[in-house]
Amino acid sequence: MKITTKHPCTRCNNPAVVFQPYSGMHLCEQHLIDDVTRKAKRDLRKYNLSPGTIAVALSGGKDSSALLHLLHTILAPNRKIKIVAITVDEGISGYREKTIENASSLTNNLGVEHTIVSFEESFGRTLDNILETTAHPPCSICGALRKNLLNRTAKELGAGYLAIGHNLDDEAQTILINHLRGDISRLVRLSHARVQPGLVPRIKPLRHVPESEVAAYAGAVGLAVCPKACPYMNEAYRLGVRVFLREFENAHPGTRHGIVRGFDQMIGALGDTYPPASLVPCRVCGEPCTDGLCQACKLLGRA
Repeated sequence: MKITTKHPCTRCNNPAVVFQPYSGMHLCEQHLIDDVTRKAKRDLRKYNLSPGTIAVALSGGKDSSALLHLLHTILAPNRKIKIVAITVDEGISGYREKTIENASSLTNNLGVEHTIVSFEESFGRTLDNILETTAHPPCSICGALRKNLLNRTAKELGAGYLAIGHNLDDEAQTILINHLRGDISRLVRLSHARVQPGLVPRIKPLRHVPESEVAAYAGAVGLAVCPKACPYMNEAYRLGVRVFLREFENAHPGTRHGIVRGFDQMIGALGDTYPPASLVPCRVCGEPCTDGLCQACKLLGRA
């Protein structure tokens, strides 16, 4: 792995590969792996996982690949828990092919059952095709269809949980976006404690690991990940928040942790002030929704 700092590791004096401005520590490869694993284990304990199947949303990118590797390392010895992987092929030409190849290679190496589902097979069109005939932002369409397909597939596989590779940066960005939009209902839905019928509970073991450290972990354990970003990323509302938050974090280390910590405290204080919306099956696809027609079917023009 490429050495990115000239300082020795704070814990052992070996060459450091990352620096944590928020903690003041330099970490070598092994102590980086230990630190990421410790944080993931800490968050996993909060979910009080029951025996059964955990489905991992595996795109083949750095975050989801690191997540699968971590969960396999931590949970494989537990024979009461089975790990499976789900990859969604949205149909993004020139991009998704490589990440699917990486995902398949990783699951083969780990001996993890791998299910690949696609927009084209499930919805009749690829994301590229859909975007040719709609004015909706790419990420809003992709996000709704991915959530629909991941939840549906996880249920078909009998999964009790759906593990998502959201890192600290992702979580802080999402919280901030919903604050900026004044969307309290979406903000409250981020709480992992709110489990509803028909929705496979999501878990986020990387929730307190910064994106840069997830990338460094992937490199340290030898994971092959695609360096290219999604070609539709620059059109996302999230990108502006991402840039702002990165700059603010650089100037004020610990900002991301503060946003997530404050959110958790707020959710705890709210209690049942904002109860989850009542869900009913979508009249087209059967997936849970609030008004009889889910967001995926609305975006696809289904009635």
